[in-house]
Amino acid sequence: MPTYDIVSLRQFRFERVLNEDPLTHALTLLGTLPVDGTSDARAPAVVRIEKTALTSDNAEQLVSQHLKDTKLLDNTDIYTWLLGWLNPSNERPDVKINIVHPATEVHIRKYSRQEVAIVHETPQLFQRIVKPYIAAFPPSRTQWVENILNGVSEVEKVLFRDPSPEHGYLILPDMKWDLATVSSLYLVAIAFNRNIRSLRDLNKSHLGMLKSIRREAARVAKERWGLGHGSLRMFIHYQPSYYIALTSTQIECDPDEGPSILERMTFTYALGEQHGLYAPMKAAQDELGFY
Repeated sequence: MPTYDIVSLRQFRFERVLNEDPLTHALTLLGTLPVDGTSDARAPAVVRIEKTALTSDNAEQLVSQHLKDTKLLDNTDIYTWLLGWLNPSNERPDVKINIVHPATEVHIRKYSRQEVAIVHETPQLFQRIVKPYIAAFPPSRTQWVENILNGVSEVEKVLFRDPSPEHGYLILPDMKWDLATVSSLYLVAIAFNRNIRSLRDLNKSHLGMLKSIRREAARVAKERWGLGHGSLRMFIHYQPSYYIALTSTQIECDPDEGPSILERMTFTYALGEQHGLYAPMKAAQDELGFY
């Protein structure tokens, strides 16, 4: 597995900006990097650079010691607006950098700025459009998930592991988190059962696993970061980027036989125009008669 440091990042060749997000203070760039760090062969790379959040750890010295310089923007009465620069600090990094390399066309589309549309996914549309889309995923797209489940990568980051092949899972920090700012804590649970490929695959038999995820995530958050009961919000990405998905849902009322509640429901969610399901799902909305 390649490693990336300041030397390798100096070799990044910029092509274009994929997205600029002022809300998250992030910029996503497309370019190329050497395949093995040294060769002339290059492959597409998506580099997302996000400003890290300020923390209260050094609040006492933030204004009096850590400010390097300021520039006046404006002032009126009791209000003043300034731009400021902080002193460099190893304990307080300025940005978090996420790299996807080699990046596929799917990655490039995913990280590109895009318009979104709200779509309704009926069970029939799931069977006709979404399920074949899931089934067509090449193994390479979820290889990074398999690496985590099989203990090939991110072993040191795993916070909890239940090795049961049917109902087991592991909990670890999501790559979106900077591993430091507790206020933006972001954990992910991944199931070992490869048959759980979407939200619709969950039924009453998975209830014990879902309750265990809720319980263990709360325990880890309390023991590691002192977060009390009710501090966590649990949710699921849908459509997810990879189809091993978990959530806490109300499936206690599932029938003992026949389709589960989640199999019978109509889901409503947003799809970006670069998503592979955008065109077929948007075209299929007319037949639903919702508008």
